[in-house]
Amino acid sequence: MRRFNAILSMMILLLFLMHSIVGAFQLSGLMPGGSTVLRVLSWVMTGLILVHAVIGIKFMIEALLTAKKTKAPYLKENLLFWTKSVSGLAIMLFLLSHILIFVGRQNGVFRLNYFGGFQLATQILLVLSIATHVIANVKPLMISFGIKSLKPYAKDILFVLSVVLFLAGVSFVIYYLRWNVF
Repeated sequence: MRRFNAILSMMILLLFLMHSIVGAFQLSGLMPGGSTVLRVLSWVMTGLILVHAVIGIKFMIEALLTAKKTKAPYLKENLLFWTKSVSGLAIMLFLLSHILIFVGRQNGVFRLNYFGGFQLATQILLVLSIATHVIANVKPLMISFGIKSLKPYAKDILFVLSVVLFLAGVSFVIYYLRWNVF
């Protein structure tokens, strides 16, 4: 189950990187929106995220049941696990907001929903939740793929992730300004 979840995580991460880069260009107004391929990939990614979430919730329930049964939660020792779990739950909450904001239809016609301060805040929190979740999971993910040392890859992974997440955050701000200022 953990190996399957690791493969699922890698697929989600690759789709997320593509979605973030193209979405950033669309939100910034540098590329026209409405790509059918992107929409399909987004829904495939959403489906994979749901499967990943179900597996994560299963692991979280098992951990809670074990802590209750043994009366020893070892919260400090399992802080990384709980960081991954809580950030995953936060992603689910903010992902729902993301979908509600960017999937708008009225009478069968696509319509953009208003993007104000609250929407901007939820999307910035989505970016931060994803950053926390991915950073907390990099080492376990690499271990599950048999990569013994993170050191040779750590700087590259963090750099690419930082650039993509920064691009996503900036594009949300630009999109907010396009709605409310320009």
